[in-house]
Amino acid sequence: MLEKYYLKPQTIDRIRANWLAEPIERYVTWLNERGYAARNVFSRVPLLLRFGSYAQSRGAKSLSDLPQYVRGFVEEWVRDRGSNCRTERARHSVASAARNPVEQMLRLLLPDFAGTGRRRPFPFTAQAPGFVDHLRDERGLRPATLLIYRHCLHYLETYLKEIKVSLLRELSPTILSSFVTTCGQGRGMSTVGGLCAVLRVFLRYLYREHLTAQDLSQSVDVPRKYRLSSIPRSISWAEVEQMLAAVDRRSAVGKRDYAILLLLVTYGLRSREVAALTLDDIDWERERLRVPERKAGHSTAYPLSPIVGEAIVDYLKNGRPQKADRNIFYRVLAP
Repeated sequence: MLEKYYLKPQTIDRIRANWLAEPIERYVTWLNERGYAARNVFSRVPLLLRFGSYAQSRGAKSLSDLPQYVRGFVEEWVRDRGSNCRTERARHSVASAARNPVEQMLRLLLPDFAGTGRRRPFPFTAQAPGFVDHLRDERGLRPATLLIYRHCLHYLETYLKEIKVSLLRELSPTILSSFVTTCGQGRGMSTVGGLCAVLRVFLRYLYREHLTAQDLSQSVDVPRKYRLSSIPRSISWAEVEQMLAAVDRRSAVGKRDYAILLLLVTYGLRSREVAALTLDDIDWERERLRVPERKAGHSTAYPLSPIVGEAIVDYLKNGRPQKADRNIFYRVLAP
């Protein structure tokens, strides 16, 4: 990924000679995947190289040692770069410019790294301290996936605090079902399914480590998502009005189509039911519309809508060809 931003081989070799070369390159890949501009890479890589040299010179030997050197590095950076700052706000801006990239990289490398910002530690670290290692080492999950686990379990942690449940041993199928229902409100099926999958992994781990008395993972049912289930059941009334307005009612065909569409959208009739309508099915005096030969052999009578009646009359007067069997729309939808 470094080759995408740096053309000189000497620059790439210098970066890869640093003991944090591999984490820095992973961080650059992470920035690229999220659409960060190239100027962010050019400004942050030198800063991270300097941080790596700073931490190594003070005894850092592994990635887990790095968090303790962030504060000292930021203070040194402010002394070097913030000497000309006249206000406290300007010095704070210089400090943030150094701290944010370093902590962002450390959060990518160390999922349990809290940082100095608003980001909280990984949920349930105190009660299930080995869960992050289980995800990273045993299951081999990527850092981006660990962030999803953090996000989902944060919802569970917040919910348990709201209902005043402090221990994981107090979890029950009722609590978990209530949590999924509450958290799933207003969210799509895919989101709820991902939340349930995270819960099941977490609950299986708790049971394996004897942190819960029973395996509660089976009590979390992942909702089924059916193919084509996102297709709407019907079009909106605004779309219906747009469809009706598009009919050219000046012609005989337009008058016919307009009357048919009104029957479909007003009464929800099937095509064969519209095709079977005759003049005898319209009771003009009592303003009723009889629909024969419905499903299961039933017939139904509806109040005749004035708009539908006017459209049929308009079609009968101006557009309907003569037919002995008196079917209204026999040329169009006859089976």
